[in-house]
Amino acid sequence: MARKWTRIGFAGPGAAIIALVIMAGMTLWVPRGTAGIDNLVLPLVLAPLIWAGLFFHACLDARLGRVAGVALGLLALHTALLAHQFLDRPSPATSASEAHE
Repeated sequence: MARKWTRIGFAGPGAAIIALVIMAGMTLWVPRGTAGIDNLVLPLVLAPLIWAGLFFHACLDARLGRVAGVALGLLALHTALLAHQFLDRPSPATSASEAHE
């Protein structure tokens, strides 16, 4: 019974949440393109396909461990990309003091 609910969790809200995190992380590794907006539009267009891939993988794969590994691996990778992007900024106080020097 616990395996059934775990699979439902990965296929339902888990797939939606992980697809949103992947969509946000994709903006960092998709090339910008000539107009400079391809890295924003492409993840928005691909988000339903990402969700469908995660959903069907959770429903159809016989091994629940592989479902969890793929889903949590993608979640961890894109969460780390986002954390690196947003936490790798100098603080306003540090950049202001450097500007006066």
